[in-house]
Amino acid sequence: MTSELLNAIGLKAVSEQLDDIVAYATKRRLGVQQLLEHIAGIEKQDRARRSLESRIKKSKIGRLKPMSDFDWGWPKKINQTKIESILALDFLKERKNVILVAPQGLGKTMIARNICQNAILAGHSTLFTTAAQLLLDLASQESASGLERRLRYYQRPSLLAVDEIGYLSYDNRNADLLFQLISRRYEEKSIILTTNLAFSGWPTIFPNAACVTALIDRAVHHAEIITIEGDSYRRREAEKNAQKISKAKQ
Repeated sequence: MTSELLNAIGLKAVSEQLDDIVAYATKRRLGVQQLLEHIAGIEKQDRARRSLESRIKKSKIGRLKPMSDFDWGWPKKINQTKIESILALDFLKERKNVILVAPQGLGKTMIARNICQNAILAGHSTLFTTAAQLLLDLASQESASGLERRLRYYQRPSLLAVDEIGYLSYDNRNADLLFQLISRRYEEKSIILTTNLAFSGWPTIFPNAACVTALIDRAVHHAEIITIEGDSYRRREAEKNAQKISKAKQ
């Protein structure tokens, strides 16, 4: 019954560990104040754990490789100091955006996911999505109220990451939707954008969209822009695997 009462008032960790707590308190001969401090510490630690798990789940960052696996020596051009500063979340304090510009296979998505992971660990609400997922979601809303709800959903997190801008082309409505979202977060909350195209190539993503210039202006104002140049990591790994297979057959 005691465990049920504790669980009913929200002390879930204490209710689950009640027998251990009683045994510990008895063995250590804890006084009332010491026991209460011990119980509070258990509950605080458990709530922090559950909060972290919830933020990770809601963020949708998925599986990621840690930055310790990143080969800084492979790209022909990369600003490691600036990226490490961004990973330390300095940009969030100033509500800046981060834009990672790189050809496919150079780790921009890996970097973006790790920034999001660090933000979550620091207690920030975070959401990771691709441009295709984001715009499909917004464009599929059939009513003004439905669209408003989804825009607020993407507006709400402290950090929003939009991956893979430039791999597909979109119509004018999609350009307007992305502009609306960026405008809502402008100077209020940070966005991470990853793209394989320089800004001069963005009109090819949204052909004939009147808002492209304004969209770029809002995105790059107060933004840390990281350009990475070089050959694809994935192509290098594929070539290494092919060499291993070739040697094994000899």
